[in-house]
Amino acid sequence: MPFINVKTNQKVSAAQADTMKSQLGKAITAIPGKSEGWLMVGIEGEQMLWFKGTDAPAAMVQVSIFGSASSNALGTLTAHITGILTDTLGIPSDRIYVSYASTNDWGWNGSNF
Repeated sequence: MPFINVKTNQKVSAAQADTMKSQLGKAITAIPGKSEGWLMVGIEGEQMLWFKGTDAPAAMVQVSIFGSASSNALGTLTAHITGILTDTLGIPSDRIYVSYASTNDWGWNGSNF
């Protein structure tokens, strides 16, 4: 039950969004037990986003997961996410933040797991 939300100040074409969605689906497997089969992805392009005082290409990625994951798994996922955004949108890795939130309460299909 992971959710990855990408917010960027860059324009994201439909083709780029599809590429990112597919690559994020593969990347989520860095967390044991997580797969594209339960992954929801949000991509918000052309957002008002400033980092280090400028509107140069940047992104904020928020990853929410049901349960928890090791720091090692999250570090691997951060590397994958950063690479995906750098390769797809040309955002330098030092202008990408990735945050994580874990929860034991996750609703789906009218009830909670």
